[in-house]
Amino acid sequence: MTVAVDDATAVAMAAVPTSAARARSARRRLRWWKEAGALGVAVLVLIWTLVPVYNIFMVALESKGDVFTDTIWPAKPSVDSFWIVITQGYWYLEHFWHQFANSVYIGVGTVFFTLAIGSLASFAIGRMRIRYGWVLSNAALLTYVIPASFLAIPFYRIMQIYGLTNNLWSVIAAEVTFATPYAIFIFQQYGTSIPIELDEAARIDGASPFQVYWKIYLPLMAPALVAVGTYALLLAWNEYLYQFLLLSSKQSMSVPVALAQFLNSDEAPWNYMMATAIVYAIPPVAIYYVFRRRMSAGLTMGGVKG
Repeated sequence: MTVAVDDATAVAMAAVPTSAARARSARRRLRWWKEAGALGVAVLVLIWTLVPVYNIFMVALESKGDVFTDTIWPAKPSVDSFWIVITQGYWYLEHFWHQFANSVYIGVGTVFFTLAIGSLASFAIGRMRIRYGWVLSNAALLTYVIPASFLAIPFYRIMQIYGLTNNLWSVIAAEVTFATPYAIFIFQQYGTSIPIELDEAARIDGASPFQVYWKIYLPLMAPALVAVGTYALLLAWNEYLYQFLLLSSKQSMSVPVALAQFLNSDEAPWNYMMATAIVYAIPPVAIYYVFRRRMSAGLTMGGVKG
């Protein structure tokens, strides 16, 4: 009888490690399937994202800009389209570099005024603690309730009244209007990570509010400034509606508006259009990859502190 009990106990003890091993194996399989599923979704998203970019390059390398070709790669790839863009060798591209400069001007102006207005507003609300400051920030965010396209005609009318139509400053004003509420929100959230004791110590030493803002607040806000500045630049760089409405002459229009003119041609030179798009996309892509770490830090901190 004793022997039978000992045998049963031994069998039970031997079964325990087997059950645990099976459970671990099941967890490993489940984790493997989850990772495989996530990788599969990531690959699909990557392909979905890169296929249009690949087609842009393929059309740009075509000699005649045939967008309906069945080949995966051009039979005779050529970089002549890029040379035409650089040398302004097509009549739609005769003012390309001037229009490129207009886009840079609009982008830089939008970044500067967005950062200036957003940082000053967040400093006044969060650091100087003005009365009812929360009303200002919330009211700014409420402007996003109205789609930007609904404001196009009223905005055009306002600029017409003030004589700013066909003027780059009208586009800058529009872009700053749409970028500033987001800038105020991010700066406010990021500003909560900066100890208020630094401001108090500076004031005790005799620093004015502007000195606190310039020498303490702005340097510590560098990641948020880079994040918002990059956002404002991309917003102004890729915006089309307001630039189309407010800029009409070839000398004043920006590259996005000029690119749309290709669609008005009876013989659309798609290869020139795609090459122009690639050249135009280089600056924001380069800026993003240069500042991507600071940009991620600024956006992440703003989200955590909210």
